[in-house]
Amino acid sequence: MTAVTIAEDLVDALRGLASAAYPEECCGFLLSPAGDRSRATPRRVVAIEPAPNESAEERRRRFVISPRELASAEALAGRRGHEVTGFYHSHPDHPARPSEFDQDHAWPWYTYLILSIREDRSRGELGAFELEPTRREFRVVPLEIVPATAEASPAPA
Repeated sequence: MTAVTIAEDLVDALRGLASAAYPEECCGFLLSPAGDRSRATPRRVVAIEPAPNESAEERRRRFVISPRELASAEALAGRRGHEVTGFYHSHPDHPARPSEFDQDHAWPWYTYLILSIREDRSRGELGAFELEPTRREFRVVPLEIVPATAEASPAPA
């Protein structure tokens, strides 16, 4: 299990993206320093990169990120000395827990952050998960929101 840390300004940026996309799901990538793959230390999310939700239908309950967007995010991350270590998405008017659809489309190793967002835009919960590869089930991973740092970079405006 890989614990996750993320700066509070990145969480604020996630909340802003979720609020702007409401009532549809927003989605994107989590970036961490390249080579930071030790399971002994927490995975540090130092940047987020939004992606278009390319779901053909039910965008209120589903998100899809195209392979083209993933390749683009991996290239951008590499230029910054980072790598894509996970994905984020919002759950409009639903808890911050993976859905069956989320579980069926997830990959092992990656971190998945899910942010609950409500119609009144109130602060919803944020959950961190990873897929158990042998059972194909999500498990909760420890999530620590840390003070903002100069290293963290919110999504571009």
